[in-house]
This record gives sequence, structure tokens and C-alpha cells, in this order.
Amino acid sequence: MLAARHVVCALSGGVDSAVAALLLRRRGYQVTGVFMKNWDSLDEHGMCAADRDCEDAYRVCQVLDIPFHQVSYVKEYWNEVFSDFLNEYERGRTPNPDIVCNKHIKFSCFFRYAVDNLGADAVATGHYARTSLEDEEVFQQKHIKRPEGLFRNRFEVRNPVKLLQAADSFKDQTFFLSQVSQDALRRTIFPLGGLTKDFVKKIAAENRLHHVLQKKESMGICFVGKRNFEHFILQYLQPRPGKFISIEDNTVLGTHKGWFLYTLGQRAKISGLREPWYVVEKDAAKGDVLVAPRTDHPALYRDLLRTSRVHWIAEEPPAALVRDKMMECHFRFRHQMALVPCVLTLNQDGTVWVTAVKAVRALALGQFAVFYKGDECLGSGKILRLGPSAYTLQKGRSRARVAPEGSSEGPSKDPGPGPTP
Repeated sequence: MLAARHVVCALSGGVDSAVAALLLRRRGYQVTGVFMKNWDSLDEHGMCAADRDCEDAYRVCQVLDIPFHQVSYVKEYWNEVFSDFLNEYERGRTPNPDIVCNKHIKFSCFFRYAVDNLGADAVATGHYARTSLEDEEVFQQKHIKRPEGLFRNRFEVRNPVKLLQAADSFKDQTFFLSQVSQDALRRTIFPLGGLTKDFVKKIAAENRLHHVLQKKESMGICFVGKRNFEHFILQYLQPRPGKFISIEDNTVLGTHKGWFLYTLGQRAKISGLREPWYVVEKDAAKGDVLVAPRTDHPALYRDLLRTSRVHWIAEEPPAALVRDKMMECHFRFRHQMALVPCVLTLNQDGTVWVTAVKAVRALALGQFAVFYKGDECLGSGKILRLGPSAYTLQKGRSRARVAPEGSSEGPSKDPGPGPTP
């Protein structure tokens, strides 16, 4: 008789990962639960949330009668995720630590620990996502050392695994998995990919997992949790006072503690003003935040951006993009936002220009543009440059602002399909 396949499941102390481990047990696998501690501090109530979550994860393992392990990646999280998070804010960008955490911690540190230290045949998480492989195909995968270079060899991996959207489109989390490596994805199982959140809760309720069922959804910065953002970030970055300035007539409307506290599209709470104003640009040189009086102001809308070198999940880059240098697909830059039709233009350095079919609201530097073709998540790239806003074009100032949100990158020698700087 063959030994049971060994699957190491990441447990967060929440309902999704608990049910993922339960479903793996039902499939007859040997399951080990692992809790990752990645942040080492008290929350705003003086309690260590990680300790509570660890206890909840341990109780899940007791209920399911599976081994439990705890690992600490506090140092790795600080170096790979949080330092990048602070650096991006300091540069006036809007980072997404959840995407970076999945890339460097869950699907690198944890993945290697599960395979190398615990002898896992596969790893699993509670993400709402699917891949193009059945379980048995996952178990047949072997580690392949990837050659270093700008692009992977197009013939190096036969039948690469694809990352596919979950059955529950509202809960789909492929957005957060868009930077995961092919090597890790080939050996990962997502037990919740075909389920709805309501059904997952029902399974938990019927299987003695009430202690995780009653917990609130995890929100806020990955592993850090939900905090008062301004208070939290000012513990790490020095205040840089500046002004709120109306983009329409340059009137000074108030002051702020730092331009890094704001991102495009958010409401600016300006003391003494009753009507809402919204952040539309940030002046890197002066540290001022430019605001507009309406949530649908044309200064908030752009239809052009350029990314960093794109991380392509299955095919690097997609054959159609290589062949035609252009490709139609969809993208989003926030989780759960509606997918936006766009055209990608490939640059020689692996970056892409993204031209949206219609202007979208509140694009911001530092966010990830995540690309989709049908139900497949193709990969993502960080937004490093923005085209001019509709308002800028109306005012005839498109030559003056190519990257209005404080980018340190100058105009490129390869302007792509956008306006020539």
C-alpha cells in the first residue's frame, strides 16, 4: 500500500485555512498544519494578535488530529516585505504588502520549509483560487532550478501550471497571488478554489470549528492587521508637513503631516472644510497634496500606465504578446474592482505599457496592475509611471506631467504608446 501523500497546509487561525486543512484530510492525505509568525508586536489594545491566532491554529490541528508546527519569519518579513512597504510610502507610492508577502514569505520561505524541512509532497493554503493541475498532477511535480535571465526559456517548462480565478468571484484572491513563482504554484493545492465562502462557513460549523468561524475577516496590512494608518506609519516615517492645494485654482486649503499618508482617490480630511475633497496628485518637490472637489473629478482619471518588469505566471511573456508586441486582456489594480479591458504593449526590458479602453479612477504609483485573460491570472507588474489625467489633457498641460504622483523615474527613452515626454 502506498504511503499517504503529505500535504503541509498554512494555518492562519482563520476559518478558510482551517477548512482547507479539513478538506485535505477528507481526501485521505497526511496533513501537517503550520502557523507562520511574521509580525512581532502588540496591537493597539496591548494584545499580541499573532499569539491568539497561533492558539486558534493549534486548536484546529487538535480538532483535525494533525501535527502542528509554528515557524517565525519576523526577520524575513521585515527585510522582504515591511522595509519595501516603508520605502514605497517614503517615495510617495502606494504599496500592496499582501502581494509582496505571498511572493516572499508564504510561497518562498514557507514553501521551502514545507518541502525541505517537513518533506511535503505539496503545500496548501486557504486562498480562494484554482490552478490548472489536479491534485495527482501536483504530486508528480519536481523542483526545477530556474536559470537566471530576463525571461525564462520558453521551452524550459512543458505544460506550465496556470493560476485560475476561484468559483466564488467575489472572494477570488488571484490578485494577491499574481507574483507567485511557477515553481511554488506547481506544487500548491487550493482546496477552497471551487467553493463559496458561505459553503466554507457551513463546513466549519458542521465540523467543530466554531472557534474560527466566529472570528472577523482579517483586514488591513498583511500580518500586521488593521490599524489607524496615520498613527502606525508615523511610528516609522518622519512627518513631512505640507499643504493641501486645490488643483483648480492653487488655493491653499489646509496642511498635512506628510504626503506619503495619502494616495490618489482617497478623501482628504481637511480641517475646517465640510465638503469632501479628494487627492488627485502629489508634488514630490514641494511635498504638497493636490486635491479636487468631486469624487468624479476628471483629474482622478487616467487611461495609461507603465509597469515594472512583469512577472508572468505561466508563460513569460505570453506568446501573443511576443509575436504581436501588443495583446488585449483585462487588468485590475485593486482587489475586487471590476476588470478593465486594456491593450498591453511589450517593451524590450520586460516592462509593459497598459492602455485602458476607458479612463479609470485613482490609479496610483506602487500599486500592482494584475492582468487577466478569461479566468486565467496572467501575472502582474508594479505601476511605476502614469499618463496624464483627463483634466491635465483638458488644460493642455500633458507635456508637463508624465508621472504626476511623485515618481522618481524620469521620462523614459522608450515612451511606448503614451504621450512623448
